[in-house]
Amino acid sequence: MKDAFWYYSLNKSPLTPPNWVFPVIWTILYLMIALSFLFYIKGGFNKDKVIPFIIFIIQLALNFSWAPVYFGKHNILLAFWIIIFLIVFVFVNIILFYKKSKIAAYLLIPYFIWIVFAAYLNFEIVMLN
Repeated sequence: MKDAFWYYSLNKSPLTPPNWVFPVIWTILYLMIALSFLFYIKGGFNKDKVIPFIIFIIQLALNFSWAPVYFGKHNILLAFWIIIFLIVFVFVNIILFYKKSKIAAYLLIPYFIWIVFAAYLNFEIVMLN
């Protein structure tokens, strides 16, 4: 991790998992996100799937923007707001995917739970530092 000393020097929640947990969890979640999308577009892509697709892309963009803001810029407050928006967009994504594919929606639920937990961890870092 670039600039690991900065991250290790932060005061963290006692519920912060060991560092090895994060890549394991994210690997599983990214596979589930990809599978969710594949189940969603199964059967073709039509105009009814455009808005949910846009929401999916927005939540991915928010997801991918969090780490550079948090670890790159060390802006833990902005990263917290990004993850709050991410939670909202993933929740909406689950609802919209559910209308076309229940499996696609269910595959996003662990992701949603994890980012809620990650938001808690991010919030604790904001409050403790």
